[in-house]
Amino acid sequence: MDPTKHPDWLVPHSLKWYGQLSDQKNAYRYSWNSTCSEPNGEMVFDEEVWRMIKGKKVLDVGCGHGEFTLTCSAAAKEIIGFDVIDTFVKAGNQHKRRNASFVLGNAHDGLPFDTGAFDAAYNRKGPTSAYLDLKRVVKAGGAVLGLHPGDQSGEELPEYFPGLFRRSKGTPILDKIHQRLEKSAFSDVSIEILTSTEYLCAPIDVLKLRCFGQHPKIYALLEKEHMAEINRSFERNAQKEGLPIIFSRYVVRARV
Repeated sequence: MDPTKHPDWLVPHSLKWYGQLSDQKNAYRYSWNSTCSEPNGEMVFDEEVWRMIKGKKVLDVGCGHGEFTLTCSAAAKEIIGFDVIDTFVKAGNQHKRRNASFVLGNAHDGLPFDTGAFDAAYNRKGPTSAYLDLKRVVKAGGAVLGLHPGDQSGEELPEYFPGLFRRSKGTPILDKIHQRLEKSAFSDVSIEILTSTEYLCAPIDVLKLRCFGQHPKIYALLEKEHMAEINRSFERNAQKEGLPIIFSRYVVRARV
């Protein structure tokens, strides 16, 4: 079964999808269990962010429910989390600290902050549209870091589970990042592709990954009708650590 044909399927990372995820979980947190080989893109990014923000006023674009924002508040002088989902912003503000706060808004409409309001900013899997205005709100000479899913991530899944996953064509994520950065006209910018291996721990995690953020009835239908096939393919292709798939991330480094 191709789950994207289900009438309740939502395009991942659309506004409706984010809203449904927040209604279900009140947090942007992966539901499947897996481990990643090290180093990996998220580890590299998090370490760079920690070094970049020390003692600075920082903007976290696409902060979700604010877990990473609050972690970073231990190093930053002041940090503001920005997200388009009201439920996520409320969740962040419920746990905010003296130097951390959360603001609601849509990056497509621009960032609601003064010119040069921040010393630095980061975009941890947030909207690429934010780059168009980050050059304005970050002071001259300030750094901007970005982390985005790589187009290669999980490219083995259509082979392991034909029908359940679709093959992607080209590099649509990378192409969009390039377009945004070109329009942003940073003084210096680079994109690094970091690839490692993610091991899905159990067959049910394949289904959780595919149905992340989707309506529970889609998950229930797939589990009822296709779990036996998923189990067989998982066992056929799994290694000791789990089912190996590519874990790819784009790390953007820019200077205003």
